[in-house]
Amino acid sequence: MVKADAYGHGAARCALALQDEADGFAVACLEEALALREAGIHKPVLLLEGFFDADELALIVRHGLWTVVHAPWQLEALERTPLPAPLDVWLKLDSGMHRVGFDAIAYRDAWQRLRALPHVGRIVKMSHFARADELDCARTDEQLANFAAAAGGLPGEVSVCNSPALLGWPRARGQWARPGLMLYGISPFAGAHDVAAQLRPVMTLESKVIAVRELPAGEPVGYGARFVTGAPTRIGVVAMGYADGYPQFAVNGTPVAIDGRPGRLTGRVSMDMLTIDLTDHPQAGVGSAVELWGNQVPAAQVVAHSQTSAYRLICGVKRVPLQYVD
Repeated sequence: MVKADAYGHGAARCALALQDEADGFAVACLEEALALREAGIHKPVLLLEGFFDADELALIVRHGLWTVVHAPWQLEALERTPLPAPLDVWLKLDSGMHRVGFDAIAYRDAWQRLRALPHVGRIVKMSHFARADELDCARTDEQLANFAAAAGGLPGEVSVCNSPALLGWPRARGQWARPGLMLYGISPFAGAHDVAAQLRPVMTLESKVIAVRELPAGEPVGYGARFVTGAPTRIGVVAMGYADGYPQFAVNGTPVAIDGRPGRLTGRVSMDMLTIDLTDHPQAGVGSAVELWGNQVPAAQVVAHSQTSAYRLICGVKRVPLQYVD
């Protein structure tokens, strides 16, 4: 999964790094797919939401893309649009998430109609889990049963596994898997998981201290006086804010790393700056490195302090120069 600019990591660079490992890539829309082709990615690229208009089919075939078909109108568009080359299709079943996909009654008919088209090549049977990250929830088993009932017996490869299904539901397997969040080294589970604990983050978000304030006890810091010094305190101002993607509502005490040592956020996050406590870091000052999340500060810890999710955290990074280390 390299949709949403590879979850904020840079789709082209991530795909180039992974193209010897991955059998293909998946994106949300045609624009994301064409950007990969322009970057020199030649592996299969799947449009997870399919085409939004029948006029896109010509481009899809021209660039050798694959498309999901999840709605009757898409099926009808394929039936009335002759194509110059076979198009590989992933036919999506709504097995219980109720977002997109054919229902169980319509699914087999849709497969038969696609198979009858001379310009349709491979048909991959797919679905998507709504609650695979809840390991004690029966919904994933229910969806698997629904998928087997609707798609069982139809020829073709299968793709049902997202990240939590790959890590936590060994019964859910197929010829194609769709790792997303786990690909970037972040657990899709809220709680501890032995296999997910072995993941290592791909992204490190860091900045530097740009100013230091020496404050006596009883002084407010930042907007709204959310943090008030309880003793003489050294405050470091960091060039990072919610306009860069750091969570606006991170609370006092959200962990950071200051020159490689544990530290904490103090005060409300501003658009372009945030403040940290340097009192126990006497050697730190202007120019000190501050890790907001990465190897020293797991993203899950920031999420737990920030009224957000890991998905939103990493997808929200912007206005930050990306530096890649091979």
